[in-house]
Amino acid sequence: MSTFWEPLRALTPARIGLARSGDGVGTRHVLEAAEALALARDAVHGRLDVERLTDELRGLGLGEPVHVPSAAPDRATYLSRPDLGRRPAAPPPAREEPVDLAVVLADGLSAEAVHRHAVPLLEALLPELDAGTSVAPPVIATQARVALGDHIGAALRARLVLVLIGERPGLSSHDSLGAYLTWAPAPGVQDSARNCVSNIHPPHGLDHAAAARTLAGLMAGARRLEATGVRLKDTGGLLPG
Repeated sequence: MSTFWEPLRALTPARIGLARSGDGVGTRHVLEAAEALALARDAVHGRLDVERLTDELRGLGLGEPVHVPSAAPDRATYLSRPDLGRRPAAPPPAREEPVDLAVVLADGLSAEAVHRHAVPLLEALLPELDAGTSVAPPVIATQARVALGDHIGAALRARLVLVLIGERPGLSSHDSLGAYLTWAPAPGVQDSARNCVSNIHPPHGLDHAAAARTLAGLMAGARRLEATGVRLKDTGGLLPG
């Protein structure tokens, strides 16, 4: 049995071909599942270190990061009231001049995913952007859902908003980052009007360079179509501008 399953296990973090002891799963696999569950719970309840993330973002040269908390005052409320995580606690800082791209780093359901992958992804993405692309100072959003980026993007008068957010943890990944791209962000935008690049968590998920190339291609396509979501598809060839 182990000879059959061993090469397959090397291809996936999924729990397949588990050894058994009588009618039950082997002790080692039970303990591994318990550890994975604990990591997932810790990720959901983990706190985003705003000061640390601010310092890291300053190194990108995009301007002084801004912190925008959602209307959810604490983690317990955030988890029980998703609607509060979709709007800001106070009006986000406004911008007079339009900007091509606004970037929001949101804790979502895994602050650890943001700490591990958001800045490296941006470091890979910025060189991929078309020359002359204007980027607003980054925004750090806490107790945040994806739709909070619509309020922030609208206040910043951004043509596109990119929300980098911790995805819901599972038993095979507790630090996966999602990247949501929305054209003409405004409160009330439907999820069907967004594009998502998910499962960003090397070495077991999508790596930063590949995710950056995909996002850059989607941005080019969004500018051409003046739309994101169901009208914009990534065919694997990096959509033309």
